[in-house]
Amino acid sequence: MTDIAQVRIAAFCCFVLAFAVAAAVTPLSMRIAEKIGAIDVPGDARRMHSAPVPRLGGLAIAVSFLIVMFICREQVLQRYAWVLDSAEILEKLTAVFIGGIIIFIVGLIDDMLNLKAWIKLIGQAGCAAAAFFLGVRIPAIGLFGWQFSTESGVVVSFIITVLWLVAITNMINLIDGLDGLAAGVSGIAAIAIAYADYIHGQYTAAFAMVVLAGAAFGFLPFNFFPAKVFMGDSGAMFLGFTLASLSIIGPAKSATIMATIAPVLVLGVPVFDVAFAMIRRRIRGKSIFSADKGHLHHQLTRIGMGQRRSVLMLYGISGIMGIAAIVFSRDLFVEASGLFVIAVVFIFIFIWGWNRGGE
Repeated sequence: MTDIAQVRIAAFCCFVLAFAVAAAVTPLSMRIAEKIGAIDVPGDARRMHSAPVPRLGGLAIAVSFLIVMFICREQVLQRYAWVLDSAEILEKLTAVFIGGIIIFIVGLIDDMLNLKAWIKLIGQAGCAAAAFFLGVRIPAIGLFGWQFSTESGVVVSFIITVLWLVAITNMINLIDGLDGLAAGVSGIAAIAIAYADYIHGQYTAAFAMVVLAGAAFGFLPFNFFPAKVFMGDSGAMFLGFTLASLSIIGPAKSATIMATIAPVLVLGVPVFDVAFAMIRRRIRGKSIFSADKGHLHHQLTRIGMGQRRSVLMLYGISGIMGIAAIVFSRDLFVEASGLFVIAVVFIFIFIWGWNRGGE
């Protein structure tokens, strides 16, 4: 058996282990949530549940990912560093871990104290900046033929990286409106990006994505409708930040494509949901940061889909986007465009077509 084949088996085993750890820790996180007061009590019309629910499930996701990745780092990634791309990326993984822990803490504080939006934004930007200086960055090589100097390239890379990390962190947080939606979409995205990384030889990044998917899916049985626990801002922000970070730690030879365009395709549901929300609110003369019930998951439940069917529909759209990203990464642009258009049509119909009568 080749070394790569052994790594594939190890990746599957770590996926199962991450799933099992998340499933085991989730009940514990529910008890901790009750003791520290991290409970989601429905208090406005935007809530989709009617009874108080613990919202510390993100602890299970974060603990599962960090523990299993520590085991993987010692038993797999370092052992097979000579055949993988681990030499440089292992250092970047440490930056992802540190940033993930900090962003989880920011989210945990928000779950307990309901921080103001600008305070959370500062915390997210701080985590993104720390990750950048620790090595997690989108290389700013050039734009439309214009080559940046080393100094200006670093500045542009910093701005793009921070914006990317903060944007994806918030997008995952924003779609956490239906039971199982954020966890499932994040898991699907992680699997799609992992496969794209794998076929391009970015094995360490793929390995980490598989573990993140296992952690998300291990939490999902407790979070799917009717949810016994929510992941809270701590879990949603951790998932978003980790997804965004892992998507840009691959080798520089394909960083521009794999760090920007392909992940945007994979995360199409939250990206387009947020984009349409901003357009919708601007047309109505409202602040683009105001809350409403016009998000995609709200529209699906409004037309009678129900939470379970709505979430499954969004899983399907996410899967189409994920396949489009994989196809795109292999330079099959026409095929990827076809899948992309199909997914966007579905999103447009649900967000725009049934939105005119709702707030």
